Amino acid sequence: MGDATPILEARGLSKRFGAIPASRAVTLDLRAGEIHALIGPNGAGKSTLIKLIAGDLTPDEGSVYLGGLDVTALGTAARAREGLGRTFQISSLIPEASVLQNATLGALGRLGQPYRFFSRALRDRALRRTAEAALATVGLEELHQTRSAELSHGQRRQLEIGVALTLAPKVFLMDEPMAGLSAEGARQLTGILSDLRRTAPILLVEHDMDVVFALADRISVLVAGEIIATGPPDAIRADPAVRSAYLGEATP
Repeated sequence: MGDATPILEARGLSKRFGAIPASRAVTLDLRAGEIHALIGPNGAGKSTLIKLIAGDLTPDEGSVYLGGLDVTALGTAARAREGLGRTFQISSLIPEASVLQNATLGALGRLGQPYRFFSRALRDRALRRTAEAALATVGLEELHQTRSAELSHGQRRQLEIGVALTLAPKVFLMDEPMAGLSAEGARQLTGILSDLRRTAPILLVEHDMDVVFALADRISVLVAGEIIATGPPDAIRADPAVRSAYLGEATP
């Protein structure tokens, strides 16, 4: 794991929807070289917290810092430009475009160029190298000419991560990347994410506890909008409050 300097920080984030508190003074951080998993039961407020960090929602109280910059007032696009990468923000791959073309489109977006210049971008060697490097990182280099529509569900997840990689993010937010994957697909993606933390740390929301305990350097447990525990996997596994509130007998 990396040093203790936070790259991403949420400080005292609170959000209410009417009389219902969805986030209650949540504080957590993400450090270089780590995977920090956020877990909790359904309805705990994980999606709300991720939206607050990503800029989809404005907190009632609290702040978000990225690379030491207060980004609380910035929207999702501005936070992305500052280096916040979200795999689940990639609304759709282009089904008829090849794997390499999709990745090149991401690289073009990094430059802030209009998509109308896409055909020119496909001939740009620097953009192509960026796209190819991202595809190599996620294990799709041999499928670079394959249409994204022909990829398996797991391979599409890999491509979404590759597209996000072309934007050179400082951090990743990943919301249930294992959802819908086969056991083999989950195994492959686990290996990719384990290596990816060296490129950019990952704040990971995931329901698969086997994956969480295999990958996470730290785990934060969210219950009823509050963080009830944060620590290394062994400490979280043994925490009586966590077992009572969430893990129970399902603890791996």
